[in-house]
Amino acid sequence: MVRDPLLRTTQKGTSVCNFTIAANRYYRHDSNLEKEVGYFDVEAWGKLADACTNNGRKGRGVRVVGRLKQDRWTGSDGRNHAKVAIVAEHVEYRSDFRKKDESDSEAEAMADLAAPKEHLEMTGGLKELPYMQEEAEVEELQAAVF
Repeated sequence: MVRDPLLRTTQKGTSVCNFTIAANRYYRHDSNLEKEVGYFDVEAWGKLADACTNNGRKGRGVRVVGRLKQDRWTGSDGRNHAKVAIVAEHVEYRSDFRKKDESDSEAEAMADLAAPKEHLEMTGGLKELPYMQEEAEVEELQAAVF
């Protein structure tokens, strides 16, 4: 999560939580390892929104499963606008990440977990590392490489 979750309530009393996640992608370009970062807005509704607000915070790793939703509108200037967001159906939580200068051996292990599988294979760093989750929030565990 790149910022703390923001909780609001609809007029009918339904909880809605909004937060942004960053996803890293590593690829080779002319024998150089390149990094591409994408930022995605996520919205969660109801009990999931409450759980995201209570468990989420800036720097915490998450895995979000959901659907894409596109909003379209015409601005006051007459121009058409569009925005795509992920509507979360399932969220899994991981430990907090720390900045490199603040890291200890545990934080470095978590940074290894955050790197995509293809990056770890290219750098020789693919290892069996424990999957960390909050059991109360996850009903089923799916095998996944972050």
